[in-house]
Amino acid sequence: MKLIISTDDLINTSILVRNSTHFSASASDMIIALSLFMSSIVGTITNGLYLWVLKFKMKKTVNTLWFFHLIFSYFISILTLPFLGIYYLQDHYWIFGTALCKVFNSTLSLGMFASVFFLSVISLDRYLLTLHPVWSQKHRNPRFASNIILGVWISATALSSPYLVFRETHHDQNGKVTCRNNYAVSANWESEEMQTLRRRIHATCFISRFLLGFLLPFFIIIFCYKRVASKMKERSLYKSRKPFKVMMTAIISFFVCWMPYHIHQGLTLTTTNQSLLLDLSLIVTVVTSSFNSVFSPTLYLFIGENFKKVFKKSIFALFESAFSDDSSAGKTQNLNSQVEI
Repeated sequence: MKLIISTDDLINTSILVRNSTHFSASASDMIIALSLFMSSIVGTITNGLYLWVLKFKMKKTVNTLWFFHLIFSYFISILTLPFLGIYYLQDHYWIFGTALCKVFNSTLSLGMFASVFFLSVISLDRYLLTLHPVWSQKHRNPRFASNIILGVWISATALSSPYLVFRETHHDQNGKVTCRNNYAVSANWESEEMQTLRRRIHATCFISRFLLGFLLPFFIIIFCYKRVASKMKERSLYKSRKPFKVMMTAIISFFVCWMPYHIHQGLTLTTTNQSLLLDLSLIVTVVTSSFNSVFSPTLYLFIGENFKKVFKKSIFALFESAFSDDSSAGKTQNLNSQVEI
């Protein structure tokens, strides 16, 4: 069974023959499609609610800005899930045309880059609050955060835009259409020279995406939280560990959910034939990436709360507890009284 979920091999499978009207999705495809539709519904409602509360019901602070745009990066990924569900119902046929072929894959890439960049920014923010409180007091404000946020979205868009060029629909020898990456941007799909060029560009894209979208942010986050933990231990800053737990949950959920994506991408680069390992990695990627987009924001709310008390709180009180700034100007005067992490 061929499966999908990447910007490089997302829909690298046959598409509907023009005169065919019969679809024979397997039982497993039906189950996956149902789970994707359910994730889309749940994710749209819950993340949409979170975005609405953060935007209209809470004071505009640095923290609320960080989390609004982080959740928004997940939200745009959720918008692609119905297309995946229809893909499975159509028995692995792509019926949405070239434009959506390009936009769909670019949107997935945009959501991935933006979410990991925002997690890195939030980790750096925690680092600066703890180790450089005086600098944070002078410079950490919504205007400064808005400039950083703009830079994140510009960077994520720039890194995702190549797929608007590379992704194309292609008619194969049987008259069917595929939605796949044409790295050589050439109409000659069968030439050995073009295939070699495509493999080289594919490898370059994979390496850059892995370094910028996974490995570098991973080391940034590990460095920041290692220093934060050391400072907490040194100064006994254990007044509240909830924000630290929230961010660690966000980081762990992201990397656990997106690691299969990069493993699968590496396998598509090194494996010439369809294999069981490739199929399994793609199944895991479908499940974990959907979970990441739909349920990670909920974890941010509930990780710092006593489960029995969660349902006694109003939604607004829960947001205030989870996302409000944990330090005031008076708390950032010195390390002994500055930041509750």
